[in-house]
Amino acid sequence: MSGPRLALFAGGGTGGHTYPAIAVADELVRRGWRVRFVGGRRGIEGRVVPEAGYEIDLLPGRGLERRLTWANVEAIVGAVRALLAALRIVRTTRPVVVVGFGGYASLPCVAAARLRRVPVVVHEQDAAVGLANRLGVRLGARPVISIPGTDLPGATLTGNPVRSEVAGVVRAPDADPALVTVVSGSQGARSVNQAAVACYDLWRRRSDFRVRLVTGPRYFDDCAAAVTAARQDDDTLDYEVVAYEEHMEDVYRRSALVVCRAGAGTVAELTAVGVPSVLVPLPGAPSDHQTRNARALESAGAGVLLSDPECDGPRLAAVVSDLLADSRRLAAMGAAARSLGAPAAAGRVADVVEEHAGGR
Repeated sequence: MSGPRLALFAGGGTGGHTYPAIAVADELVRRGWRVRFVGGRRGIEGRVVPEAGYEIDLLPGRGLERRLTWANVEAIVGAVRALLAALRIVRTTRPVVVVGFGGYASLPCVAAARLRRVPVVVHEQDAAVGLANRLGVRLGARPVISIPGTDLPGATLTGNPVRSEVAGVVRAPDADPALVTVVSGSQGARSVNQAAVACYDLWRRRSDFRVRLVTGPRYFDDCAAAVTAARQDDDTLDYEVVAYEEHMEDVYRRSALVVCRAGAGTVAELTAVGVPSVLVPLPGAPSDHQTRNARALESAGAGVLLSDPECDGPRLAAVVSDLLADSRRLAAMGAAARSLGAPAAAGRVADVVEEHAGGR
């Protein structure tokens, strides 16, 4: 076969599926491979994958809802169309291996690859296995996992890949004042934002730390307006509200503490760098995987779990204030987080991909 071997990466929908895939793709490209992506039309991969320099094909359709609804009829029709499109992509691109990262677009490509006898690897980011990866393994895919004990038979433990710019961060937290960053994913979270805004009144006289609230675009106007309305002339708190954070590596480098959701990608980045955190798991996440992720960090002393129903202004303010008042505990949390990290995970996944592709 002439030219670099091609790996077809499939999956997405959220950053938790997409960013680990990009990290592994970057590693394979450094090793001389070509990588092409397949994603869904509704996920963030249609934007972030091209920004990372990769070509992507977008499949039609949407995922099934976890309840009886007429929308699932449309989803089933879309799934058939997605499988046909995936078969066409696999046939025309002729990859030597397909790598699934979960999410809507993963399963059609994994199924298409198996129908055409192409080796498949699937990577599971969470402690609770997603449907696409579970079915992929039943179809004969080679599983790799991020968290010990994840229920996929015969899996190789690699850790969860993080972007190279994150893996290379050396922490240098801001001091005098310390920086607390509140961020709840690219789209934001209403409950976390509301709690963080409510903290303003409780912290208005503080000058020993500052707050950067990353709201997500759809919540920015309301949160910015609420903080502006709460300000008084003699306030000393430095409280910044932004819609989106382009450089999370800077957040991890500079923050004394991060308040965030507990998605697999976020947890992987926190632990790769060694950042103390207050984790507010997304309620209703499939198999409650975010609570499992948060408990893993809390059990290791790397983070504090604050459930979404508990996350109001007074409770969040108390948790954050107590942590900031105990520098030794913060340092221990950072060290514990770092001990759980797997900054070399992208290379480990790439090793499995190359091994499973064999001489093809």
